[in-house]
Amino acid sequence: MNRTLMALGAAALLSSVPAPAQEAAASDKMTLEDVLAGYYEAIGGLEAWGSVSSARMVGSMRAPNGFEAPFTLMFKVPGKSRLEFTFEGLTGVQAVDGDAAWQIMPFMGKPDPETMPRDQARLMIEQADFDGPLVNWKEDGNTLEYLGVEDVEDTDVHKVKVTLASGDVRHYFLDAESFLPLRSLAQTRVQGQEIAVETTFDDYKEIGGLVLPHTIEVRQVGAPDRAQVFTIAETELNVELDDGQFRMPGAGG
Repeated sequence: MNRTLMALGAAALLSSVPAPAQEAAASDKMTLEDVLAGYYEAIGGLEAWGSVSSARMVGSMRAPNGFEAPFTLMFKVPGKSRLEFTFEGLTGVQAVDGDAAWQIMPFMGKPDPETMPRDQARLMIEQADFDGPLVNWKEDGNTLEYLGVEDVEDTDVHKVKVTLASGDVRHYFLDAESFLPLRSLAQTRVQGQEIAVETTFDDYKEIGGLVLPHTIEVRQVGAPDRAQVFTIAETELNVELDDGQFRMPGAGG
């Protein structure tokens, strides 16, 4: 999907009431169940998502300091992920195997596998949930609250508050027309500091029945010069992935 999520043009009058006001009033009557039903349909349906056991994505990542690198991102249900990226001949790895998160960061002088710091590990384990916190949310122990319609950069969005089983809070902003996520906002703690991280989703494409964003930008709120952009060029679903790829070397098993 391209910029169908951008602001609509000038509103026409319907029965002497501006159309955006009518749309907002109608949207305000929606329930959490209504919004989730629209979201599930927009992303391809729960049946399609339930049929996916693994995924592999290939693309490029870009950071503001000139760092640019190809990456491969792999998921395996449940709760396994592995990100590999190569820069100047060195390959970094960040992986999750259930409740364990580890990394290899040769760019930082750490060529050997090591357990991730706790704050970083918590985020990586959360992101290893391939279908996200709005799918199977009750089973995952999450709590959802519909907060109504807001205007985000001249676009009406449905705002959903997610309280994860861990107690961490996330907010998701779904386009009021397409029900696809425009962005998410996470309050989190990194190295003892509370920060807000905003993730923007764009360029949605249908892959094997799923509708997935292929451009993802992650930035710390208040630090616009520190954004990271992930551009996905190719996505494969239900590929053969060995469990050993997600296990920390030397961890046994």
